Amino acid sequence: MPTGTTTPGYGPRELPCFTEQFSSSPRGAQLARRLAVRRMEEWGHPPTSDVSCTVALVVGELVANAVRHGRVPGRTFGLRLALDAPAGLVRVEVSDAASEKRLPAAPPLSGPDGESGRGLLLVDVLAVRWGSAPRRPLGKTVWAEVELAASTSV
Repeated sequence: MPTGTTTPGYGPRELPCFTEQFSSSPRGAQLARRLAVRRMEEWGHPPTSDVSCTVALVVGELVANAVRHGRVPGRTFGLRLALDAPAGLVRVEVSDAASEKRLPAAPPLSGPDGESGRGLLLVDVLAVRWGSAPRRPLGKTVWAEVELAASTSV
């Protein structure tokens, strides 16, 4: 369902949007990533393009966190992609049901031998902006904005 946004001086406009709920499992995370790549292709960005690969990485990291850290038994997680071509952005939003688990203000540092802790660091490098917001009635939404001219060469 398209969501409106306002551009200064232009009023509201409709954005192409993809929204879906997934089981809070590794399989659900995998499906979310695949469908994000498929949607990017429908929006004119082939799976091998830099922006599609970047969106796939960001979606993969955010949904992995939702499944690993935001899982609440019996609850799903949501993925929303919004294409804002005039602004040159794709907004990725992942919502889970875990209200009590907040994201750090900055990506945590992970040692070279650490087995985890690099996901938000990747999101921080790949996205123009990212953050989180409480979700009503419960949970949180973690979002990231990726430039359409994104490059995976970091």
